[in-house]
Amino acid sequence: MKRNFFVFGAIAVLLLSSCVSGPKVKRVDARTQTDLSGYWNDTDVRIVCESLINDCLNSPRVDQAIRAMGSRTPVVIVGRFRNESSEHIDTSIISTIMERTIFNNGKMDFVAGGDTRDELRIERQDQLYNASDSTASALGNETGADFMLTGSVKTIVDRAGNQTVRTYFVSAQMTNIETNTRVWMGENSEIKKMIIQPKNRL
Repeated sequence: MKRNFFVFGAIAVLLLSSCVSGPKVKRVDARTQTDLSGYWNDTDVRIVCESLINDCLNSPRVDQAIRAMGSRTPVVIVGRFRNESSEHIDTSIISTIMERTIFNNGKMDFVAGGDTRDELRIERQDQLYNASDSTASALGNETGADFMLTGSVKTIVDRAGNQTVRTYFVSAQMTNIETNTRVWMGENSEIKKMIIQPKNRL
């Protein structure tokens, strides 16, 4: 009897453990459009970056600025891409994609900015005191940037009842650091979403 009880107990434990399910994961193609919440997502990043990069690389003003450099490749530093929207958006993804694509195109070179530049300067200072004279990186030999790439993300949110429309305005600019003149200005306002929430049932 005890043995039967033990067997039945073991079967019950197995059945119960099989009923406990974890999260279901399904791999999808990276370019698959997914809109779960109606907020900013990877599809929006891809659309915006492709648009702004094409606009920048095909801009007559950018070509003019490059020709003005003669045989020297113009150097760009990435400044702030501000999030001025109504939601959390990691704008560094936009600036990083733009930097990488423009750099790989070969039209412009980029120098490190922000935290990376600060870390490099700290490392050079450290080498000044701790590395041998033959291997230490010298101070004061940084490459100065000709242009700065900046941008912002803004949203307009329109609500009525259970419906919300979100429109995103993503802008980017390239500015001559010495003269403060704009070399290029681009904007993408293609991202517009209507979110319909289920009505509350009484």
